[in-house]
Formats: sequence, structure tokens, C-alpha cells
Amino acid sequence: MKVLVLYYSKTGVTQQMANVIGKTLKEEKLQVDIFPVEKVTAEVLADYKGIIVGSPTYYGTLAWQLKKLFDESIALHGRLDNRVGGAFTSSANLAGGNETTLFSILQALLIHGMIIQGDPDGDHYGPVSLGDDMDAAERKCRRFAQRFAQLVKKICS
Repeated sequence: MKVLVLYYSKTGVTQQMANVIGKTLKEEKLQVDIFPVEKVTAEVLADYKGIIVGSPTYYGTLAWQLKKLFDESIALHGRLDNRVGGAFTSSANLAGGNETTLFSILQALLIHGMIIQGDPDGDHYGPVSLGDDMDAAERKCRRFAQRFAQLVKKICS
């Protein structure tokens, strides 16, 4: 099963999170592609059973580069139904709009009919890194990726 980890990263933090998620998914025996949004067109999204999207938190929402891709993905409407989706974000501080950024990504995935799984014990909506605390972010990303892999295997097998 192929999973896409798609991200935008200006400072490298979101990219680090994407790499941890991707590595953990590979350890869970999934085929994984990790790409910055600039290297992906909307059409390729249909090639994946799972799509995880990461963005820095900019004014409480996702980066415009990802929003542009989602806007272009209207051509795929209905073709991502019943695939598994997820989101992650990075932010400078706790009250920086992290949840609203995650919601903006998850909203686009839900409109495509994708299946989203929350987490009752971890970051409920997806992993969030705060500032430069990459140790905590890596733990959150690993947990998220392990749970995501379990769901993809359950839904798409």
C-alpha cells in the first residue's frame, strides 16, 4: 500500500516531521513517498491509499502552497473517497493556531471523502511541533505514523 507524506517547509521543521513520519511508516512495511508540495501535482494524489499533509502554522491556517494544491485537487473530487488522511503542523508556540491549521488540512481531506482518525491520548488531531523541541515532535510523529499505518492496513487491505 502506497502512502504519500506531503509537506511545505520553509525553515525545515515541517520537513523533519515529514521525514520522521515517513521513516516510521516504512518501518510499518508501507510503501512511502515523501515530497515537498512543490514537487507534486494534484493528479498524483489518486495514486495513494493514504495521504498525510504537513504545514507550518501561518496565521492559523495552512501554507498557501498546500491550499493551492487542494484547490487544484477539485479535479479529483470523489476519487479519494475512502482513502486514509492525516495532518501535522509546526508552530513557534502553543497558542499559535496549531489546531486551526490542522483543521484546515483535515477539512480538505474530509471533503474528498477521506477517513481521518483522531487520537485520544496523543495530539488529538495530528502531531504538532512547538518551537525547536524536536524530541517531543519526533515522539508525536512516530505515534501518529504507527496509528496511521494500522488504519491504512485495516481500511485498504
